[in-house]
Amino acid sequence: MLEQATRLILIRHGETAWNRATRIQGHTDIPLSPLGLAQAERLAEALADEPLTAIYSSDLSRARQTAEALARARHLPVRFDTQLRERAFGRFEGLSWDEISQGFPEDAARWRRREPDFEVGGGESLNAFSARCLEAARRAAAAHPGQDIALVAHGGVLDCLYRAATRAALDAPRSWQLGNAAINRLLATAEGFTLIGWNDDRHLAGLSADDETA
Repeated sequence: MLEQATRLILIRHGETAWNRATRIQGHTDIPLSPLGLAQAERLAEALADEPLTAIYSSDLSRARQTAEALARARHLPVRFDTQLRERAFGRFEGLSWDEISQGFPEDAARWRRREPDFEVGGGESLNAFSARCLEAARRAAAAHPGQDIALVAHGGVLDCLYRAATRAALDAPRSWQLGNAAINRLLATAEGFTLIGWNDDRHLAGLSADDETA
C-alpha cells in the first residue's frame, strides 16, 4: 500500500508508420517513424527538468525507442515491463480500420461497442487487458512512494489508466485524446489514481511528417 503519493508521467510512444496508416499494431513490434523519433526527442527536452527517479516502458520497439530518448540525458536505465504492452488484437493486427470493418463486420461492431468481455480478433478482452496494465502501473507506483516516475506505453494502456483515474467505465465512449508523445499526469495513492493533467502536446508544435528533420 502506498503511504506517500507517487507522481506518474504517462507517455504514449511516438508515431509509427502504422499509426499514420490506421493499422492495428497490438503486440506487433513496429518501430518509430522518423516523425516519431523527432517527437521522442522533443519529449525528452520538454521533460528535462522533471525530477524523474525511474522510467518504466513496454518492451515493444515503439515504446522502447521513446523511453530511451527520455532516459539518455538522465543516465537512467529503462525498466522494461511486458505488462505495459498494448492490447493483443489477434487477427486484427496489421489490418486497417476499414479492412477490419469489411473483413470482420460482426467482430468490428463488438470491438467498437467496447464490449468488456469480447476477445477482439482472438486476442485480449478489455477486462483482461485493463487488469494487467493497471496492475503494472500500481506495481511501479508502489515501488517509488513520494517520487516522480515515467511510464512509456501505448494508447490502450493510457486509455485504461485515464478511465481508472476518472472512474469511467471500460465500455464508455472515449472523449479524451491519446496523442503520440504527449505528456499526461496522474497521482497514485492508496485510494487509486487521480487525474492531474492530460494530453499536453505543446512541445510538439511545428512537427509534421513532411518536415525534413522529422
